[in-house]
Amino acid sequence: MTTVTVVKKGDQVAIAADTLVTFGDTRLSHGYENNEKLFKAGNSFIGMSGTTAHFPVLRKALGSLPTEELRLNSREEVFETFLKLHPRLKDQFFLNTKEEDADPYESSQFTILIANASGIYGVYSYREVFEFDRFWAVGSGRSFALGAMFASWDKLKTAKEIAELGVRSGCEFDKNSAGPVKSHTLKMKE
Repeated sequence: MTTVTVVKKGDQVAIAADTLVTFGDTRLSHGYENNEKLFKAGNSFIGMSGTTAHFPVLRKALGSLPTEELRLNSREEVFETFLKLHPRLKDQFFLNTKEEDADPYESSQFTILIANASGIYGVYSYREVFEFDRFWAVGSGRSFALGAMFASWDKLKTAKEIAELGVRSGCEFDKNSAGPVKSHTLKMKE
């Protein structure tokens, strides 16, 4: 699992993530592989939690979208992009969409956070899209990250400081998160 955070404060948005990959009881730390959990897609940075197989698949799938289809600058655009992406994930990357028998929709099997100049967004497995006003976190360290970001909101000045603190808190208390912490910062568009 992981800890990934997004923060919007002042004229800045930030996204941060830990760099540990786990396979059952095995930990593959950053010193053994370049475990980048954040990547760029168009004008956005994306971080994800879920199986490690999702990382190369989502990078490739988003990268293969035509520019006019890779639109992530509003809640509606994010939804439309992931709606178009879902059939590609099934057909080209063999995504297994089954989670539970009673599922209302096919699952995309991942949880992602998006940061760009228009704001911060979350996409969950049934393509539920959220636009966050201040901050959010996903992954196994999310509870620790959310608590730390809430407690530090008024004390820290920048989105980057808050996002990185959230991930560091996940790394401190979650057995499936570890540093170093990686982050990216963008200026909000006016």
